[in-house]
Amino acid sequence: MMNTKRTLTAVTATVSALALTGLSIVAQQQSDEPPEMGFFITSVGIGDGANLGGLAGADAHCQALADAAGSGQRTWRAYLSTQGDGAVNARDRIGDGPWANVNGLIMAASVSSLHHDNSNFNWEHSLDENGEQFPSRIDGDPDFTEHDVLTGTQIVGTAFTAGEDRTCGNWTSNDEGSAMLGHADRYSFTTPGSPWNTAHPSRSCSQDDLVATGGAGRFYCFAID
Repeated sequence: MMNTKRTLTAVTATVSALALTGLSIVAQQQSDEPPEMGFFITSVGIGDGANLGGLAGADAHCQALADAAGSGQRTWRAYLSTQGDGAVNARDRIGDGPWANVNGLIMAASVSSLHHDNSNFNWEHSLDENGEQFPSRIDGDPDFTEHDVLTGTQIVGTAFTAGEDRTCGNWTSNDEGSAMLGHADRYSFTTPGSPWNTAHPSRSCSQDDLVATGGAGRFYCFAID
């Protein structure tokens, strides 16, 4: 009887050890998986200049592109500010991070690092939701680029004060006004170091003028969960 108890105890211990080993292997495999996408540049703009349908329209565009790319289970927001009464800061509407690109590379660990240590924001890593790079002058063509990204935002991620338009009428104009643009490749022509979120204002809010200044009405999207 004593031997039987010892055998049962040994078997139980072995089974428990194997179960723990299995759990450890699963945990290790899970930890080795790259983080899911939490950031992208829109592969296309809405197509009506800087008239995005306000923040709600821009958010819906982010959500639709993410859904088509297989990441629609997350909640997506556009990195855009607004001005005037009830002004919104882009940095306050994108969650807490971290955010990875489609390849699992962490673009920023937090809102603070996004606005102070953002070296991964460049042509190589700032990819669209499908993992594609956008056309850029540093891609060998000095005469064509789509590196301009709509932000309406100051370099620290906050809104501009009321007055001079930097948000195309809070993203409702496709004609008059102007929008602050970032350079997604961090280049000003062939000179590196240009800000990713505050490079220069657009000529106007029309689709033609966004293209003429080096863009296509694209913007940044972040997952807030």
